Amino acid sequence: MPTVGIKRDFLFKALGKTYTDEEFEELCFEFGLELDEVTSEKEIISREQGDSKAADASDVILYKIDVPANRYDLLCLEGLVRGLQVFKNKLEAPRYRRLSPDSGEPQRLIITKETAAVRPHAVAAVLRNITFTQERYDSFIELQEKLHQNICRKRSLVAIGTHDLDTICGPFTYTAKAPGDISFRPLNQTKEFTATQLMSLYKTDSHLRHYLPIIEDKPVYPVIYDSNGVVLSMPPIINGDHSRISLQTKNIFIECTATDLTKAKIVLDIIVTMFSEYCAKPFTVEQAEVVYPDGQIFTYPELTYRKEKLSGEFINRKVGISESAEQICQLLTRMCLLSHPLGEEIEVEIPPTRPDIIHACDIMEDAAIAYGFNNVPRTTPRTYTVANQFPLNKLTELLRHDMAAAGFTEALNFALCSQEDIAEKLGKKISDVKAVHISNPKTADFQVRPGNTAIRCA
Repeated sequence: MPTVGIKRDFLFKALGKTYTDEEFEELCFEFGLELDEVTSEKEIISREQGDSKAADASDVILYKIDVPANRYDLLCLEGLVRGLQVFKNKLEAPRYRRLSPDSGEPQRLIITKETAAVRPHAVAAVLRNITFTQERYDSFIELQEKLHQNICRKRSLVAIGTHDLDTICGPFTYTAKAPGDISFRPLNQTKEFTATQLMSLYKTDSHLRHYLPIIEDKPVYPVIYDSNGVVLSMPPIINGDHSRISLQTKNIFIECTATDLTKAKIVLDIIVTMFSEYCAKPFTVEQAEVVYPDGQIFTYPELTYRKEKLSGEFINRKVGISESAEQICQLLTRMCLLSHPLGEEIEVEIPPTRPDIIHACDIMEDAAIAYGFNNVPRTTPRTYTVANQFPLNKLTELLRHDMAAAGFTEALNFALCSQEDIAEKLGKKISDVKAVHISNPKTADFQVRPGNTAIRCA
């Protein structure tokens, strides 16, 4: 589960209420989250790097909150506060709208055919007249990083670029060129580098070196230009310094390049819905056009609302409660799923912030959370069984005790691990390591099994 670190006082200010640690922990539990740790920046640095490194660190209290991996809308303060306020009936879920520009044509991102060899898809949008504070800016940057590590799979599926629109000029071109033909000044650098030089420069960068293998073996690298030839970014590695955003930025051009278009749409929707709150017209997003090599034009962000129907009886039976359709609708509305009874059925509207809602079971789970798991009546099972240990397990336990008594130490490790653990961290190339590779790993921590042992994976 991803962990979100949020400053306690800033969180309470946004919620409009001060909680004790115990009260907030209970609120998180009711909402399906977990308050993992109450700490501070100084405490974290002291624990990881020693007291000497923590001398100048902040004493501000941080809440470390565990968030379900598929709840991308809760990976930042804005989404978390919005969700909790709706859950506590202090706020109605906002309605997100896509608008045309007030004047002129929408910003346009043109994709050339050369990108097919590396990252063929892109989406884009504009946040117009946004107001940043230091806390909002930090949250904006942190959300991008959380999404990169989560749904973007360390930028391999999607890479996010955010740019100060007032420093660049559309239409923009997304293309791919030979590394030696790409030259620009990247973020936090004082001079221009070619793409080849950048790949060498970032080999030792503790943050960016992990993303280099995504494109370093490709014959061409993706790059985005504005109409004046200014480089916006070289995804998925680094943005250009020319268009970097700051506290003074008022208009943000957001582009997401991807190998997976569906995930790119989700990422774009999450970013714009979370931070459109700070625009002059709250919860509105200026649309942008993306032109594919075959001439097709698509408008983003989609911000799609869809409707699902299910029966109240289904939810009652699965959760173990007995509520009317009207009461179930109230429960779902508290989870930002606006619902209405239609006779014996319930119509549920899924907002663009909830891509985790795929089928009826997901809706049922939200109803159970809103009802409160501790409030579900206890029932006696209709069948009784007497538990007993398997003979093999009993023998194994006895052997463990005897081995430990003889002075042996038992190590029980995961069968699977990450590619980084058996290659980069040991100074080797993954191609030189004998390992079974999982074609569709669920997380980056379980990508391979060392050795030649064959395994079956569902």
